[in-house]
Amino acid sequence: MTEFSARLQSLFPHLLATPALSVLLTLIAYFAGVTIFRKLRQPVWCPPVLVAALLLAGTLSLLSISFDDYRRGAGWLSFLLGPATVALGVPLYQQFHHIRALWRQILVTVPLAATMAAAYALVIAWALGGSNSVMASLAPKSVTAPIAIGINQQIGGSVSLLMGSLLVTGVVASLCVDLLSRRLGIEDDRLIGLTLGINGHAIGTVRAFEISPTAGAFSSLGMGLTGVFTAVLLPFAMQLLALTAT
Repeated sequence: MTEFSARLQSLFPHLLATPALSVLLTLIAYFAGVTIFRKLRQPVWCPPVLVAALLLAGTLSLLSISFDDYRRGAGWLSFLLGPATVALGVPLYQQFHHIRALWRQILVTVPLAATMAAAYALVIAWALGGSNSVMASLAPKSVTAPIAIGINQQIGGSVSLLMGSLLVTGVVASLCVDLLSRRLGIEDDRLIGLTLGINGHAIGTVRAFEISPTAGAFSSLGMGLTGVFTAVLLPFAMQLLALTAT
């Protein structure tokens, strides 16, 4: 068994030179996550992406594969996040009559909510003594991954920390929105969906589509507008904070 493991380890450098191993590990982790999610009767607190991420992290650690090596192989999967996000325009078009009726309320709500999402992350990180890199990594935590990565590159954060914060934010936001909507008696799918999209980005949007097409469309809208607003203003805000600190 030891000899087999040693031979397998010797193959990793060759496999990591192509996307094959990274893609294979990603797909296995994802399908395993979906299976476990269904076995657990689809709990809100344990979405497939969380299970898949934990399984993948454990596998990389067990096989002694660095995250940088894995990320190089899975780079084109990250590229596909962009087209997948754009494809959410289809349900937006299908539910446009609902969105048009509430455009004033949406345009007021999204900038305030997006600002608060970034602001409280910065305040908490600063209060706990976080470095500039940590604060830059956490600030876009409520933005969908393709946009958040672009913001992260502009403001100088850590991609690894950013991806972790995106995962935690999406899971916690989905759980909190689900619990609070029940406690407060909120049954409007438009409001629930918009809240999930603003705070929970893609993970929240997946949860919204599980509720209804209307909730999914409003979540897609909230996620998209939050991403655009944050991408435009956050780099300027971070530069202003840096100048103020000096």
